[in-house]
Amino acid sequence: MQHESLAARIGRVGVWHGGLGRVPAAVARRAAAEIEQLGYGALWFAETPVNESMSQAALLLAATQRITVATGIANIWVRDASAAHAGARALAEAYDGRFLLGLGASHAPLVGARGHDYAKPLAAMRAYLDAMDEAPDDGPTAAAAPGRVLAALGPKMLELARDRTAGAHPYFVTPEHTARAREILGAGPLLAPEQAVLLESDPATARALARAHHTRFYLQLPNYTGNLRRLGFGDEDFADGGSDRLVDAIVAWGDVDAVRRRVQQHHDAGADHVALQPLAADGGLGIEQLRELAPVLLGS
Repeated sequence: MQHESLAARIGRVGVWHGGLGRVPAAVARRAAAEIEQLGYGALWFAETPVNESMSQAALLLAATQRITVATGIANIWVRDASAAHAGARALAEAYDGRFLLGLGASHAPLVGARGHDYAKPLAAMRAYLDAMDEAPDDGPTAAAAPGRVLAALGPKMLELARDRTAGAHPYFVTPEHTARAREILGAGPLLAPEQAVLLESDPATARALARAHHTRFYLQLPNYTGNLRRLGFGDEDFADGGSDRLVDAIVAWGDVDAVRRRVQQHHDAGADHVALQPLAADGGLGIEQLRELAPVLLGS
C-alpha cells in the first residue's frame, strides 16, 4: 500500500483504544460501529495478555464497513513473522484492504511476563520484517499488499520504519516528538502518533485522572522514559505518576477546543493522522468523549 493512499484512506484523525479487547465482543462491535459512524478514519487497538491481535481485528472489521482497523500494536514476540504475514494478508483480502498491521517490539517487562526473551528490539524487528518479506504469498490476496507500520520512538527504529514500512505509529509522545519523527522519516512515510485526550477542565481533577488512567503505568516502562529523556524530561518528571509538566505534555485535557489545539499541533509538526485515545474516568470506553469531539475535529 502506497504511503499517500494509506494516509488518504485513514484520514486526519482516528481513534486508539486499549479497552476493546477487555469488554464482551458485542460491546466492542457496537463501539467500533459507532466510531465509524462518527466519521473517524481509523480504529487502532492494543494487543494485551487478554486479547490477540488478528482475532480482535477480525471482530472489529466484521462490525464495520468503511473504517480502517489497525493494530496498535501487534507484538512481534507473540507470533512468528510467517503467522503475522499470513494473518495480515487474510484480513486485508477479506475486508477490502481495510486492515493495517502496526508492529512493535513492546517492552521488556511485558514481554518477559509472557515468557519470551526481550533482546535487541531493533535487530529483532529488522529480522522480523525480513522473515515477513520471505514468507510465502500463495493463496488469495488483496489488490494491494496490506500496509504495515512500526511503533517507532527512537531514531534508529524510525529509520527502519522509513526504509522498510509505510511509516510510524508512535505512542505516548508529544508534538515535539512528532516534529523530530517527521524530520527522520522525511516527506513520504505515514506518521500517525497516538494522543491521549480527556475532556475535563479542572486542572487538579484532570491531572489526577490522567495519572491514574494513563501516565502512572507507562512511566514504569523504560522505552517510554528513555524517549521522554530525549525530549528534555528527567527523573523528577517520572515520579508519582508524572509531574504536571509531563502530564500536560502527554495528555490533552480541557475542553473540546483544547483537544483541537493539541491535534493541530501534531498536524503542524508533520503528522498525517492523529489517533485519539479517550481516557475514561468511569472505567468505560470513553465513547461519549469521541462523540463530543467529532463535530470539531472531523467537521461532522
